[in-house]
Amino acid sequence: MAGTPRTLRAMNDRAALDLLLEHGPLSRTRIGKLTGLSKPTASQLLARLEASGLVLATGTTEGRPGPNAQLYEVDPTAAYAAGLDVTPERIFAAVADITGRTVGSFELPTPGRRPAQPVVRQVTDALDGAVKAAGLARGDVHRLVIGTPGAFDPGTGRLRYASHLPGWHTPALLGELAAALPMPVEYENDVNLVAVAEQRLGAARGHEDFVLLWNEGGLGAALVLGGRLHRGWTGGAGEVGFLPVPGAPLVRQVRKANSGGYQELAGSQAIPHLARELGMTDIPSGPYAEVAAALVERAATEDTVLNRLLLETYATRLATGLASLVSVLDPELVVLSGASLTAGGDTLRALVQAELEELAASRPRLVVGDVHEHPVLRGALESALAATRDEVFDTSR
Repeated sequence: MAGTPRTLRAMNDRAALDLLLEHGPLSRTRIGKLTGLSKPTASQLLARLEASGLVLATGTTEGRPGPNAQLYEVDPTAAYAAGLDVTPERIFAAVADITGRTVGSFELPTPGRRPAQPVVRQVTDALDGAVKAAGLARGDVHRLVIGTPGAFDPGTGRLRYASHLPGWHTPALLGELAAALPMPVEYENDVNLVAVAEQRLGAARGHEDFVLLWNEGGLGAALVLGGRLHRGWTGGAGEVGFLPVPGAPLVRQVRKANSGGYQELAGSQAIPHLARELGMTDIPSGPYAEVAAALVERAATEDTVLNRLLLETYATRLATGLASLVSVLDPELVVLSGASLTAGGDTLRALVQAELEELAASRPRLVVGDVHEHPVLRGALESALAATRDEVFDTSR
């Protein structure tokens, strides 16, 4: 059935807006060529979008033969979205305009086994800090995505797989947050959001079937199948830290231990232990995730017998768990992310690739993640922006 004129206009409007987001300022002629629309139709489209507050005129073309042409861009103030990255130690918050540019950010420390403030207060304080830094008000934010370890069970609304996150496990929490915040709020697993960031901006662009392995504070994975995140029945898909693996003792009652075989074998906390077992004495001090990253980086850049042995043993441990994922899912790509993996760069990647080819029948390509600066937060913003654009750019209403 043919579309109505309104539907066709809305489709053309969205195509033009997406092109402006992708390419930046464009002229009417260039938009017409990229969309296949005639000059009069492109002119009407731009006038319509400008009148609706979605597009604004900005500058002219220069340095080309003929008269200068007016350029148009998406109005960055058309809408704003926010993201939060929650860990036991702090909450990172950021606000982005509809073009994706971060306009305000804030970090709220949350140290201690018991939160000094209720979680709702922590969330609103972090969000308000970012909103203030952006020169906005809370009501200007169109949508918020919160990334946490673990996942909120869709059946019960309770956070699972993250017993180390204090204050986030009360059954009334989601209702309390909804009542305190004036915008739609979505919740997503932190590693899933890293996969969103890599798929939109990084190493997984153009790929619809991939696994992202994350190793930083904890060991986890994100599964993208057919272009969509696979979350599982309770939201626990990808909680591979609990995976029983050869080479590690069988961990029972994993939910109480908040750990499992793969975490014990290849998680960040295992790397300093491995270094000591190999006879290394110059091990830096600090939080185990930072120490692990420093050890991996040094092993990848300083060629000594002990460093090579550390990296090779770590690569074998990583490949041991990855082999199970690859054998079941047969992904096109595996993205290595998190400081304890990216610190090893291409050297570690090549070692894991070689080991995985020995342990699994299928042979996906391994790549190192590209999104290094606050990848969870970037994924939260990208997720919030996608939903915001779908709503704000819908000109058929």
